[in-house]
Amino acid sequence: MHGVEGAVARPRQGWVRFLGSGDGEEVDMRTRVRSRRRRQNPLRRRSDVVEAWTALAVTLLLFVGAPLAGAAAGLWAHDQARTIAATQRADRHRVHAKVIGNPPAQLPSVEGNRPRSFPVAVRWTEPGKGSRTTTVAVPADTGRGDVVDVWLDAKGRGVAPPPGEVAVWQHTLTVGMWSAAAVIGLALLARTVSQRVSLRHRLAEWERDWALTEPQWTRRRA
Repeated sequence: MHGVEGAVARPRQGWVRFLGSGDGEEVDMRTRVRSRRRRQNPLRRRSDVVEAWTALAVTLLLFVGAPLAGAAAGLWAHDQARTIAATQRADRHRVHAKVIGNPPAQLPSVEGNRPRSFPVAVRWTEPGKGSRTTTVAVPADTGRGDVVDVWLDAKGRGVAPPPGEVAVWQHTLTVGMWSAAAVIGLALLARTVSQRVSLRHRLAEWERDWALTEPQWTRRRA
């Protein structure tokens, strides 16, 4: 009896060891079988595969492509804005001018909260060139006789001041955000179009299959 029980016990122990040692292989085998079943699913059509890959591509565009596009466009815009600002600073110079004209009786209306301004004649003196005058836009609270800063180009014409660092970074963020938003919009549009096309193909495939299967179910001739 002891020999028989030992003989029976030994295979059981071996079987337990076999199951314990092959746990990973069993899980891997079940994964392979499920994966094969998914690939060989007769209900899974070509349109389903295309739609699944499109969804993956859209996800990558939303979470990877859009941030990268925004960052790249922002860096490009930053370099361009800094170059333009440097060029304008080299071409323009600032002078202190005195307002010699009178402000208008009624300022023109503007939209939003932007400060009002009005054009007025100013005068300044340049070394070696004497007194000069021009018309520039000054803030609304400027009066006759006040001294204002005026930016001039190489030809002595009144121009806007060159953009500073704040303006450069505002331009950078604006371009970057709009570029990322454009990629997101294109990705969502592609996703919508893909879903509609896939649905049409799926319905057409179902109609063709039903035309072949329905006579067998209803036992009538096609």
